[in-house]
Amino acid sequence: MSMKIMIYHARECDPKKCTALRLGRSGKAKVVFRIEELPRGGILLDPFAEKALSREDAETAKKYGLIAFDCSWKKISQIAKLKKWFRPRSLPYLLAANPTNYGKPTVLSTAEAIAAALIIFGERKLAEDILAGFKWGSVFLELNSEPLEAYRAAKNSSEIIQAQNQFIPQDLK
Repeated sequence: MSMKIMIYHARECDPKKCTALRLGRSGKAKVVFRIEELPRGGILLDPFAEKALSREDAETAKKYGLIAFDCSWKKISQIAKLKKWFRPRSLPYLLAANPTNYGKPTVLSTAEAIAAALIIFGERKLAEDILAGFKWGSVFLELNSEPLEAYRAAKNSSEIIQAQNQFIPQDLK
């Protein structure tokens, strides 16, 4: 693996359905239960971050790690107090393909979020490997093929935002 993938697991979900734990069991990510175990300076996938994830962040992620939080969407705001330790980045507009949130914009599973980040970094094979263990994994890639390609081609956060605007439906703008 060309990138350290770390997941903080808050133990708030059904372990049988949890994509983060599944990635941990398969050896595709390291799951930790204490925030202190996460590498400082890594790229944190944060839906509230002011800066969009882009190819510019790939080198930092390779050096320090790509970090995801697996916690309830109701408690995700807890990330705000941890931003000083990491480099928070938000993912651009994408649709979920997992059975719980299928078709919902931006409500991705941990596995979908990690895969999307990897594709943006130009690590498509690694992203496909992350999603290979899920029946709906290929559906995520198909459902988001056009936006993911546009995001992968974007050079920086500003270009990601420009690309994203063409995929957000008018009623959500």
